Amino acid sequence: MKNYHISKHNSFYTIGLNYKKADAQVRGKFSLEEETMENLLRQAKDQDIDGLLVTSTCNRTELHGFAQHPYQLIKLLCDNTNGTVEEFQEVAYVYKNNDAISHLFRVGTGLDSQILGDFEIIAQLKQSFTRSKRLEIANPFLERLCNSVIQASKRIKNETEISSGATSVAFASVQYIMSNVPNVSEKNILLFGTGKIGRNTCENLIKHTKNTHITLINRTKDKAEKIAGKFNLLVKDYGDLQTEIRTTDVLVVATGAQSPTISKELIYTKKPLLILDLSIPKNVSDDVAAMENVTVVHLDDLSQMTDKTLERRKQFIPQAEVIIEETKNDFIKWLETRKFAPVIKALKKKLKTMKDEELDFQSKKLTDFNSIQAEIISDRFIQKITTHFANHLKGDDTDADISLDLIQKVFQLEIESK
Repeated sequence: MKNYHISKHNSFYTIGLNYKKADAQVRGKFSLEEETMENLLRQAKDQDIDGLLVTSTCNRTELHGFAQHPYQLIKLLCDNTNGTVEEFQEVAYVYKNNDAISHLFRVGTGLDSQILGDFEIIAQLKQSFTRSKRLEIANPFLERLCNSVIQASKRIKNETEISSGATSVAFASVQYIMSNVPNVSEKNILLFGTGKIGRNTCENLIKHTKNTHITLINRTKDKAEKIAGKFNLLVKDYGDLQTEIRTTDVLVVATGAQSPTISKELIYTKKPLLILDLSIPKNVSDDVAAMENVTVVHLDDLSQMTDKTLERRKQFIPQAEVIIEETKNDFIKWLETRKFAPVIKALKKKLKTMKDEELDFQSKKLTDFNSIQAEIISDRFIQKITTHFANHLKGDDTDADISLDLIQKVFQLEIESK
């Protein structure tokens, strides 16, 4: 990447881990909260990294950025999480330059999602870029790349049916409840945690089960009340959690806690209790599953469920891959233009110097010289000339490196170093 004048570092890397090799426990060790992501970005900036994105979801944690060596990014991740470098190396992947670009396209377009066609990741990618830009560690390359991935995602949504049908982690949760809980519309359902997955699950429960016995509990009660008001549901205090669990039939846990929030001590039930843990890291203690009358199902178990909707979506993968390739090629073409941006800039500066010298000479020589009009005309000529050079360099049949050398020699250009 050093010839593209986009970073002081030579290579663009993606380092990360996801659901394919890392189970929920390991992913939990490397998960990042908002405040931690911001701290990581600030540390990266202090280490002279000039372009970095951080994404952390229930399915993956990834860093995309420029560095002298990928270990810089790996160490940043491990320093800000509970995971070690050794644990990371056992399940991790590292991509460089074009491979890293291709990986981000597949992630952002839902082809690498745990549930094929689940596009929630694109919203998280937008948030990642916004965060990096706010902290001034997002360069033009990252901005262009994110916009290209977003464009590909939109096209795939509009031009294929890879996201058709209601399939997501939240909907898979509701499908599981409906398949395994008899008379679900009459059962008591308790939703603990009101993050994005929790909200989506709540909406799907109301839509598909017609259940009016749904109670919300959140550590911050006003957040639960906002969601409850939208759906006209009951809200209880966090202190009522144990009491509510005793009377519920289905408990959906979707908190963002970094350690288990549901333990054996909270549960006492003489009737069947289904617990869905939709949290990363796991928020239900492992020993809860061994309790009598209790069934615990984790997010990873739900994601492995395949149905007709997912099978149908697979038909559209080739069409989606064509769209990705087209959009990625447009991005690579833009990237290629960065090679000669410093030469075009230097050429423009040289022509402007020649123009200023000539206009100064003519203004002294001619008594009725119209400097304003001459300035406008000559600027237009400079723009046309540099545009012709730029178009030549973009040509498929042009050896850009030879042309760049020739332009520099002919005009005796001084190229500004970054």
